[in-house]
Amino acid sequence: MSDANADTPEPAPISERDRRFMALAQAAAEEARAAGEVPVGAVLVCGDEVIAKGFNHPIGGHDPSAHAEMAALRAAAQKLENYRLPGCELYVTLEPCLMCAGAIMHARIARVVYGARDPKTGACGSVVDAFANPQLNHHTTVTGGVLADECGAALRSFFADRRRAAREARAAAASSNASDAADPRPDTNPTH
Repeated sequence: MSDANADTPEPAPISERDRRFMALAQAAAEEARAAGEVPVGAVLVCGDEVIAKGFNHPIGGHDPSAHAEMAALRAAAQKLENYRLPGCELYVTLEPCLMCAGAIMHARIARVVYGARDPKTGACGSVVDAFANPQLNHHTTVTGGVLADECGAALRSFFADRRRAAREARAAAASSNASDAADPRPDTNPTH
């Protein structure tokens, strides 16, 4: 009898360092949630120093590029006064999209560490793998699945809350419309 998983490599153990920085990215994601945005957070690290953080804010910022990764990259570039960030690592709670992957490569980020996979727009292997293209002139190392359960749970909770609020709003609107239709009396005492 053969082991069906014999060809599947064991995932690498997650280091305490990766856990620590991902926890900081999760805290940034909570800032996004508090602002009513999709809870995705990022921190940019050089060595053991956090250079910048960012969180999703495309709705409030009226900016389709205001993803957590982009905010962290912009803040780090301003702080270091350089658009190139070689040797830096980016920790993000959700697998980067193609836009963010491009910016990460242009910034020369050495390593990306993400939490939850993104089966709809992930550019680290879920939908496409931008970082695996050998034709590109910069190669970023990618580590996925760090605190994936926790990062994924935060996203699922956010969208469940959003769906529940939408259902409640529809029910309240339907109830209001039903009570208006049930009482067709004209207003006999106008106050205007």
